[in-house]
Amino acid sequence: MVMNTETNPDALPQLMGEFRPVNEWQTHISKIFYGLRGGRVQDYYQTFASADYRLAHALAADYYERVRKRDKAQAGKAALIVHEWGPGNGNLAACFLTHLKALDKDSLVYPRVRYVLVEAHQGVLDGAMTHPDLAPHRERVEALCADASSLATVQDGTVDRIICNEVWSEQPAKLMLRKGNETEEEYLRPNLNEKKYAVIGDWGGFVRAFDEQNVAALEAFPAFLEDIIWEKEYRKTEWRDVPYRKTITEFLKQIDEHVLVPVNLGAFAGLAEAKRLLAPGAAGFSSFDAGADDLDVLNDPDKPCYGLFGGQYSFMVNFALVRSIAAYLGIRQVTVENQREFIGRSLGTNVISLMELLASYPSPRSLKPWEQDRLILKTIQTFQGQYRSPYRRRIEF
Repeated sequence: MVMNTETNPDALPQLMGEFRPVNEWQTHISKIFYGLRGGRVQDYYQTFASADYRLAHALAADYYERVRKRDKAQAGKAALIVHEWGPGNGNLAACFLTHLKALDKDSLVYPRVRYVLVEAHQGVLDGAMTHPDLAPHRERVEALCADASSLATVQDGTVDRIICNEVWSEQPAKLMLRKGNETEEEYLRPNLNEKKYAVIGDWGGFVRAFDEQNVAALEAFPAFLEDIIWEKEYRKTEWRDVPYRKTITEFLKQIDEHVLVPVNLGAFAGLAEAKRLLAPGAAGFSSFDAGADDLDVLNDPDKPCYGLFGGQYSFMVNFALVRSIAAYLGIRQVTVENQREFIGRSLGTNVISLMELLASYPSPRSLKPWEQDRLILKTIQTFQGQYRSPYRRRIEF
């Protein structure tokens, strides 16, 4: 991509770094993002799990049934270690434990649970642990500051259940395409737009702090993450540091040439770690995220492979490739299910998301822009007035 002031007035390149693979820059930016904004992560990622209770209740109901069924089939009632990777603001954990305790009227499951919040960023972890609805469960809850893809302090085969929600999309991923017999991937180079560059006095100090991921030094400069302009180019993949080469290249044969697809390296590492940690006969591992399992969707050249939230990359999860990696790792059973369907099945109810409801409205072509905006705002106002929760809070849109 060529940037100049004729094509984009804000695109006068003020170089901040050199071309590197997408996954490398994502890792770099992620450390800076969480260092600067770890305490405000919910301003940028407002998920079902951060405010609503239904996913947590569905997970609790599913887990209770699995444990009770297993208990009836075997003698002995072992301790139950549950991991949540990427706990966000702590709401999922709080609602899960509250509902599990309510379901467990005979106290056969809940008192055995040790719920571990696993988060690589201490600021986020501290915030999750202070969630008010976790207070009644404090003796059951522990915090572990560590990268979920490398939990060296946790012994093999000791965990019964692992849950993560919108974690894989934030982890490193490559963006690859097939070009003839070669595989290429996207490289990025960061530049700061002209307006933001003009208000940074010590440019050399700023670039040095950015390169070193020196959060303390970067805090002295104006906010800049949303003002980065990313140049793109495509280069032949260097496979030396890329795991699962054969599985990835075989998968790419199903994708049309020149069509970019995510290769979620962080998800692969998480799967391998989950396999190591889960005990024999464990209740299993579940990851909830935005992505696609349908090859027709993955073959669409116009699909959004990633978005930028607060300046940080969030990747579409390639569930079809994740399934292939799981098979390679020897994971015997993999199910891909829509989150709405899982919640409905577990709670015995019908659910629909706000986005799904909005998607059922007339297409923008049949409405004027202001009419579409009004319809969306009225829908949100209706939700705000009608939303009911067993907890003393409501979703603020």
